[in-house]
Amino acid sequence: MTTQTLPGGTYPLADDLTVNRVGYGAMQLAGPHVFGPPADRAAAVAVLREAVALGVTHIDTADFYGPHVTNQIIRETLHPYPANLHIVTKVGSVRDADGGWVPQREPDQLRRQVEQNLEHLGLDRLDVVNLRVGGFDRPEPGSLARPFTALAELRQEGLIAHLGVSTVTAEQVAEAQAIAPVVTVQNFYNIANRQDDALIDALAEQGIAYVPYFPLGGFSPLQSAELNAVAARLDSTPIAVAQAWLLQRSPNILLIPGTSSVAHLRENVAAAGLGLPEDAIAELNTIGV
Repeated sequence: MTTQTLPGGTYPLADDLTVNRVGYGAMQLAGPHVFGPPADRAAAVAVLREAVALGVTHIDTADFYGPHVTNQIIRETLHPYPANLHIVTKVGSVRDADGGWVPQREPDQLRRQVEQNLEHLGLDRLDVVNLRVGGFDRPEPGSLARPFTALAELRQEGLIAHLGVSTVTAEQVAEAQAIAPVVTVQNFYNIANRQDDALIDALAEQGIAYVPYFPLGGFSPLQSAELNAVAARLDSTPIAVAQAWLLQRSPNILLIPGTSSVAHLRENVAAAGLGLPEDAIAELNTIGV
């Protein structure tokens, strides 16, 4: 199948895995607070079908979304998967009966999570598995050697093709790389939260993808006169400008904006085609630093 290239072009996560830089984050396909089923399952199915129709080749998910709900909807809608569609998932947490997020990073727990992702997605091997290490929006200190080694062993068994890490420090990335190859780092980052600038540049030099999650989370465009001014000048929206800024920030940045609306999905994909002139980038770069 020929891949339709979306705005922003493509990026090689690995020698055998290239994705369009504009992907889709499936978190919002679950119910409120990422717990339980969606209010409108048919709408969730429609979003996934439209994402693939638009040319999305990178879907980010996790079996703890729901839990299990998002992966089951992905399988119901898209399986058997197009050859050019790559699903990236996460392990390291589970949900309790009240919807809480509970860390689980012991080797046997991680094996079970990988097996559940395989089962619910209907796969024999996962394209990429990210080890979630830190909290909601920031890393936590400590070694990731034990859990990452467990995932590396599952990779050796053939259950996982490639590994990544999420919510980590630069030191934890280096620790993981000493155990097994890392193809992606997924951290909290956006135009107003720029703590990973040095890490992004270092990863770009190594050819490793950086995937900001909640790229607009924790930041209201109304709080930035600069962002609003640039958006008005370009006859665009603050959200579109913020996404375009991410794509132009570094060639190794991949977007995974999430939505449960087909209309918003189309807007997100179109927004990625917005070109920011140098004066706009210079103005935007003053935000969050």
